[in-house]
Amino acid sequence: MTTPVPTSRLSAIRVVLYEPQDPVNIGATVRAMKNMGAASLRLVRPVEYDPYRIAGVAHDTTEIISAIDCFDTLEEAVGDCVRVAGFTARRRAAKREVLRPSDAARDLLSYADNGPVAVLFGREDKGLPNEALDLAHVVVTVPTTGHASLNLAQAVLIALYELHIAAADATRALAPPRKAAGPPTSAQYDMLFADTARALEEIAFFKTRNSEHVMRSLRSLVFRSSPDGRELDLLRAMAIEVVRTIERVTGAKRSD
Repeated sequence: MTTPVPTSRLSAIRVVLYEPQDPVNIGATVRAMKNMGAASLRLVRPVEYDPYRIAGVAHDTTEIISAIDCFDTLEEAVGDCVRVAGFTARRRAAKREVLRPSDAARDLLSYADNGPVAVLFGREDKGLPNEALDLAHVVVTVPTTGHASLNLAQAVLIALYELHIAAADATRALAPPRKAAGPPTSAQYDMLFADTARALEEIAFFKTRNSEHVMRSLRSLVFRSSPDGRELDLLRAMAIEVVRTIERVTGAKRSD
């Protein structure tokens, strides 16, 4: 007997495929979504998008296929999401905490009452590039023995299975205390990092440091701390004020 899962939590899940190469894998992903109760699929620059071929692989999934959204950039695809979990099998140079799928599922669902949450997967041959993984608040790896590479739809199924189980468990547990303000979206995070980078440039912080490495470390730090929307706005306001103050000071010196 299957365990009923609250649809409100599962409806918050967005499955995001970054540059998928094969419509067959997209179809298998749709089939996994149907199995586990997820309904929203977002594709970023698919090499080939053929709803007919997708439907041939994923029978009785018209409601999911007809609602598929395609995006030109990953930033657009996850812009409204309050939490993004990026799945990868490769070891990365950047030091980031790596979660198991079960832990990532609980993490994502703790944000699901506040807005969309995304599970992000890379292309079949190369996975997620570092630039795409930078947009993920948490990094997830499926533990395997030896050969770490999974088929795209297999990885999606594992992620959604853990979300399905975690959503059912959440109905039997006490809800965690909510923060005073809701979590920020990915778009709000992007604005913070853009304004912070500009502030650091103004004070010549990157003069002797690699800007890409600094900003990647900063992203990891901020994502790890999980600020709420009000806290994020405060950080961004400080970065903006640094730039404004420098502009006022340099402007005054020029007038002298």
